[in-house]
Amino acid sequence: MARVEVLFEGYGADRVASTVSVVWDGPVVAVIDPGMVPDRRVILEPLARQGISPKDVTDVVISHHHPDHTINIALFPEARVHDNWAIYERDVWTARQAEGFRLADSLWLIETPGHTPQDITILADTADGVVAFTHLWWGREAKTDRLAWDLGRLMEGRDRVRELATLIVPGHGEPFPVSEAP
Repeated sequence: MARVEVLFEGYGADRVASTVSVVWDGPVVAVIDPGMVPDRRVILEPLARQGISPKDVTDVVISHHHPDHTINIALFPEARVHDNWAIYERDVWTARQAEGFRLADSLWLIETPGHTPQDITILADTADGVVAFTHLWWGREAKTDRLAWDLGRLMEGRDRVRELATLIVPGHGEPFPVSEAP
């Protein structure tokens, strides 16, 4: 079973910051969406409280390629980086499908295009249920996505995540139960 922690709850309006999280599963320490934040300390200090240095992070996963979700990837110099179509490690680009790819026994990726054509959702099987880290929702109140590449595909992805997960960690906000998902 994985353990998860939201390091920073993002927001979006006049200013934008991504929700940044960490997932542990055995030797895997994965940071999700280390993007724009008001100060890098809001990512690094919670990790340090857990005894994790940036070099201890084995993997970084980005839900999509917008800078507000990617700008701080370089904080983790030893990490493999995962997106919708590849794994990047140092100067090696290894192509692979995101759908069903497992970073660890209880941590896997699914393709959920909608906000962008390349969106993925990261799923973590925890003792409390399956947590979905996704940009299918900006936040708890987001009934739609005004910036969606394909609103129909986004809604299909939401339906899929509702079937798989118990908790949603949105792209820009606090986690919420699937039962409260708009």
